[in-house]
Amino acid sequence: MTTFVDRVELHVAAGNGGHGCASVHREKFKPLGGPDGGNGGRGGDVTLVVDQSVTTLLEYHHSPHRKATNGQPGAGDNRSGKDGQDLVLTVPDGTVVLDKKGNVLADLVGQGTTFVAGQGGRGGLGNAALSSARRKAPGFALLGEPGEARDIVLELKTVADVALVGYPSAGKSSLISVLSAAKPKIADYPFTTLVPNLGVVTAGSTVYTIADVPGLIPGASQGRGLGLEFLRHVERCSVLVHVLDTATLESERDPVTDLDVIEEELKQYGGLEDRPRIVVLNKIDIPDGQDLADMIRPDLEERGYQVFEVSAVARTGLKELSYALAGIVAEARAAKPVEEATRIVIRPKAVDDAGFTVIYDEQEEVYRVRGEKPERWVRQTDFNNDEAVGYLADRLNRLGVEDALMKAGARAGDGVAIGSEDNAVVFDWEPTMMAGAEMLGRRGEDHRLEAPRPAAQRRRDREAERFDPQREYDEFDPF
Repeated sequence: MTTFVDRVELHVAAGNGGHGCASVHREKFKPLGGPDGGNGGRGGDVTLVVDQSVTTLLEYHHSPHRKATNGQPGAGDNRSGKDGQDLVLTVPDGTVVLDKKGNVLADLVGQGTTFVAGQGGRGGLGNAALSSARRKAPGFALLGEPGEARDIVLELKTVADVALVGYPSAGKSSLISVLSAAKPKIADYPFTTLVPNLGVVTAGSTVYTIADVPGLIPGASQGRGLGLEFLRHVERCSVLVHVLDTATLESERDPVTDLDVIEEELKQYGGLEDRPRIVVLNKIDIPDGQDLADMIRPDLEERGYQVFEVSAVARTGLKELSYALAGIVAEARAAKPVEEATRIVIRPKAVDDAGFTVIYDEQEEVYRVRGEKPERWVRQTDFNNDEAVGYLADRLNRLGVEDALMKAGARAGDGVAIGSEDNAVVFDWEPTMMAGAEMLGRRGEDHRLEAPRPAAQRRRDREAERFDPQREYDEFDPF
């Protein structure tokens, strides 16, 4: 059974906002009590939080679909709906959040670091909040916005100070078991270690973490073996330790060649050239191993490596190794810039920033309006209510959308699309839709929407004629 997962695809969906309520206060002897519809509640967010007690993404491997709760709708008597509950997902320290295209959205390092993976939808305003001096009793309310839904990829990069790299069965797991209190699986066959092991080492006053990175063989950086799955775990380490087997039973291998092969794989992976290296010659408790270590040590030192001869079984040379690693880790920590508290930066929008753009789409023959406010207003509009549609027209007019359409060359009856290409609301533009409560009729109605639209009607007639099945039957009737 899989117990360690370091990469998952997660499908998150924030909660939808609750709809606003359209209600009129009713009380004895008060026939005109006024609007009292409450606002809808906010949808819950989906938030990722670093928890250092979590070490794997296994939970999300089994349950990849996560959704926050929706906000409750408003009610009469000015009762607002309850907000949806936020969904908090704990992830291991060192989790990287990416989108489907591989772009990094967040790098979560440090206890308590958070990232909002899905933003909850806003609740819709009730008609009590929409009433004004000109619109005293709105017969509509705004809809709640849908919550943000998207697919993200979580990748775990082990947060360790030291990474042990080397061929399978070189003794990395044995070494980490004697240097720390970790208890990895150990056996005398290749690929015993299928997951990175993490241990904590204390050397004097320095405490550091050490990770065993499994599965490195020739071609690992191109996906051969298990190396590509675990090479990402060495990216955050301060020092790399090459563990070389001086008592290998394979005649075609030798420690120096193993070192060159692993270095080539690290080079192909990239981004690790600046990390200090240490070479550990393991298994010197075996007579042939000690002899081979004595032969190759001068060559390795000539290359500039700091070499240590150890035996995980006999536990020799471990103290010198642990203190040497502690010194390198301490230097790396001291060289890092001091972390400062996160500064809050406020970037106000320019005064003349309209907040939207108008572009003519020649392929679809519509004018596209893109902007945060227009798109949000469209999502909040109940298009089954004429007065709500008229209120949307008023808001767009006050924002300057109508003037922008005129400057772009739009004429009466032209198609206007608000929103993205795959989820846009298309309507026929009528430039005479000017704001004014005096133009409203009964509650829930707007006479501005009843005006004839000659250009739009001509376009509908052409489309109906083009796709008339009776006409096609008459043209191809053989009798």
